[in-house]
Amino acid sequence: MGLDDAKHQVDTAFTRRSRRGLAHENTFGGAPSFLRRSYTKDLAGVDLAVTGIPFDQAVTNRPGARLGPRAIREASLLQVFDPPYGWGFDPLSDFTIVDYGDLAFDYARVADFPAALAAHISTILGAGAGSIALGGDHYITYPILRAHAEAFGPLALIQIDAHTDTWADDDPARIDHGTMIYKAVKEGLVDPARSVQVGIRTENPDTMGFNIIDARSVHEQGGARVARRVRAIVGEARAYLTFDIDALDPAYAPGTGTPVWGGLTSAQAAILLRDIAGINLVGGDVVEVSPPHDTTGATAVAGAHVAMELICLWCWTRRGRAA
Repeated sequence: MGLDDAKHQVDTAFTRRSRRGLAHENTFGGAPSFLRRSYTKDLAGVDLAVTGIPFDQAVTNRPGARLGPRAIREASLLQVFDPPYGWGFDPLSDFTIVDYGDLAFDYARVADFPAALAAHISTILGAGAGSIALGGDHYITYPILRAHAEAFGPLALIQIDAHTDTWADDDPARIDHGTMIYKAVKEGLVDPARSVQVGIRTENPDTMGFNIIDARSVHEQGGARVARRVRAIVGEARAYLTFDIDALDPAYAPGTGTPVWGGLTSAQAAILLRDIAGINLVGGDVVEVSPPHDTTGATAVAGAHVAMELICLWCWTRRGRAA
């Protein structure tokens, strides 16, 4: 869709003639689907589905991440006019990417949430599409990993985060955004030896076998070198990438439930995500964007950029394997 077409387009989230291509509708008007992709529940012919998971009932500290998907979608409209910088291709034109909307669930039946989310993602994967999820608190990664492991087998996990989220928790009924990676390992969903946690800066002595590159290492070594280490660890394994926005220093992402100083800069995160291109990414998420704690909207902007990079990484994988 070109600029001339934009004169005749309103709410391209619903009226777009093609599911591919950039968008030139006013960023300040219309329905804010992610990157102005078509809102649809029809997955026929879809390569990649972006979906929102507005859940924050597993938080330890400050809530508000249930509002993250809406804020990330709105912030993403700032990126719809041009292809993503530095990638050398336009995933929005080369792939069929849609906004699958949000997971619908009964907020008063929290115990039913994990199964509902796993089924939601399994529906997307079962249709032959990939999934990028917008959180929501970090607990959502656990049911999403279940769906991906069912489809692909045990995964390499790339976790960019201030916290390891591997605190011991052997109660299957507990829903906690600080223990779900522990449970994912115990359940055999991820292989710690091929997995890596980047940006860590909180104490948890039991690493559960994960490779850990803490925040100080990123500052000392730089994003490019860390990216090479990540690629060496993951190798050719099928990988899932989860990006907790608190991996960024609060100066760059104050709108999150558990901010920790000394974190990554936006520039370091951008280099890291760009330079791990070539991993076999099968899915990803960005979580813990909590708009009530950031009146500037900067955290949502960061979340939208992370989601775009995840899309690029997923599409890069498909381009490489199709070549």
